Amino acid sequence: MKIAIYPGSFDPITFGHLDIIRRAADIFDKVIVCVMVNAEKNPMFSLDERVAFVHDAVKKWNNVEADSANILLAEYAKEQGAVAIVKGLRVMSDYEKECQMALINKRINPDLDTVFLPASERYTYLSSSIVKEMAKYGASLDEFLPMHMIADIQQRAKRVSEF
Repeated sequence: MKIAIYPGSFDPITFGHLDIIRRAADIFDKVIVCVMVNAEKNPMFSLDERVAFVHDAVKKWNNVEADSANILLAEYAKEQGAVAIVKGLRVMSDYEKECQMALINKRINPDLDTVFLPASERYTYLSSSIVKEMAKYGASLDEFLPMHMIADIQQRAKRVSEF
């Protein structure tokens, strides 16, 4: 069985992420969407909340599951028996950063490859940061997020912007 890990902070998961997940699910036997802890980021939602959002968003695919990890990605992939990391690329600057990470992951786990999937044209501009910024100002999020998440994100963004 070919297992891939799609890592990220997913704060929140967007249609751009879901497009990469759908495409990865067509390539691999199993895709684990892993919500990672990133010390450089200050997430709007807790780790458990983000995993729950991901779980709800991917339940329509039988070969996709949600998980979380607070260890090195290459080590997590080894624990899961994964053969690949899936990374979505929006712009060239994403490639430079992700290529460096792929080399580090390969050094830690020589059996692990990284597969880069370019963002679909309609999602190249989309990021979780942009969605959170739009939510702070009450903009419509219908084109960017699954409907089941929008009310929670708008409510949280409103609370955060009040401080």
